[in-house]
Amino acid sequence: MAGLNVSIAFLFLVVGVCQALRRLSKRLLSPGTYGCLARELAGSLELCTSCLELRMLVEIGPWGGGFGPDVALTLLFLLFVVHGASFDGASANPTVSLQEFLLLESNLAATAAKLLAQGAGTGMGWAVTKLYWSWELTHFHLIQNLIASECSSSIHTSLHHAAFVEGTCSFLFHLVLLKLRRSHQMYWVPVLAATVTFLTYTARPFTGAFFNPALATVATFHCSGNSFWDYVQVYWVGPLAGMLAALLLYQGNIPRLFKKNLLYSQKSKYKIRKARVAAHMERDELRRKRKGEKSNSEPHA
Repeated sequence: MAGLNVSIAFLFLVVGVCQALRRLSKRLLSPGTYGCLARELAGSLELCTSCLELRMLVEIGPWGGGFGPDVALTLLFLLFVVHGASFDGASANPTVSLQEFLLLESNLAATAAKLLAQGAGTGMGWAVTKLYWSWELTHFHLIQNLIASECSSSIHTSLHHAAFVEGTCSFLFHLVLLKLRRSHQMYWVPVLAATVTFLTYTARPFTGAFFNPALATVATFHCSGNSFWDYVQVYWVGPLAGMLAALLLYQGNIPRLFKKNLLYSQKSKYKIRKARVAAHMERDELRRKRKGEKSNSEPHA
């Protein structure tokens, strides 16, 4: 368990450093620069290092440490609760940033800046994690260094099925995100963390369950077993298609591309509003008549 304790300490150290980076950036930078660059970079750095360490524990832990995947899944849930509480609005996920752009919540320049920051943050996270592994503080990291050059693809099914799995995970994730985005943080953080944990548990045997193009790029694109375009199809096209499907199902349209609602009719809403207005006017008219009758029935001086 000593190796597991070191990994847990590393995970929370990363969270603390990234939280300090966010606070410092918030003081020194303008709100726009902080929101588009520093916040996304810190969030992506935190997410990447955490997920890579957890991935290492999932792969090596069962036979190198004697604990099952339930330990890593519990850590994953707790970390996503911490991430949701500390990210300060950052998504650390390109598909979420593109969703905000399609919902007219972010302009093109801000979206491009977020995507660049996410790429830089995940790259930094990969470099920091590799440096940390090279110190070989535990036998987990010693084994990881030995097998790092022999890493194989996380795709353990056909390409079409793998793309479908990643797309389905992205679809469900974004559907929950859209449903909860106006809710209080106290409610959406644990629900989203539970969703991510469930999707990871279900889809990991097939694709590794990334449903985040930036994270998948640094974690698995360099591994042998599949070509670059295979990875693009599974880890980029799949999640993007899932996000678009969730947005279309939830909104009925994609506001950035067209305003007409393709799935849901607005007539029923208008009829309800008109009926309410008519009922309100009838009540007002009835009140006026009653007041008039009372005034006429009063004796005149």
